Amino acid sequence: MSGDEREKAIMGTAEKLLAERSLAEISVDELAAGAGISRPTFYFYFPSKDAVVLALLDRLVEQASEALDSALERAAADPVVEVRESIEIFYEALGSHRALIRAVADLSASNAEARALWSQIMEGWVAHATEKIEAERARGAAPRGLPARELAIALLQMNERVLHAIFVEDTPAVAEDKVVEVLTAVWLSAIYGSATV
Repeated sequence: MSGDEREKAIMGTAEKLLAERSLAEISVDELAAGAGISRPTFYFYFPSKDAVVLALLDRLVEQASEALDSALERAAADPVVEVRESIEIFYEALGSHRALIRAVADLSASNAEARALWSQIMEGWVAHATEKIEAERARGAAPRGLPARELAIALLQMNERVLHAIFVEDTPAVAEDKVVEVLTAVWLSAIYGSATV
């Protein structure tokens, strides 16, 4: 196997094992064996099993961001479609990797690198949402109101908590078949003053 193939094999093994049990219950030896490499070879690619989870998260966010960019190009003329598709993309991307999201949540409680990576990801989303809110206000489509950045932070943290509750089966939680609709309505109301723009 090439270096890239070994790295992918380690990450694939991690996702498979995370679907069966928690990160704390998975050993580096299992990750190495699943990838068909030795323990010392594993450490050539990743310094720890935590680093594998962070690499998986980074890859997932990159894929979701690429899908979002493509969707925003298609929906640029319709704010309702744009907001709905943005929420739908992240719901589907994160929801299809629930075991990974649970592992990241667990890891964030004890790992400063995991918290820093998630903060960096959130900052990128906040910057994007802030820019969009300001653009909508500048073109007269959205009313002036709360500072755009503060509004973007509140909305994104709401998304994070609502989706997290669903993915880790916390209660209370928004019904899964209604979550995109509910989040879309809240975003539209907060930005445009109405759930129907």
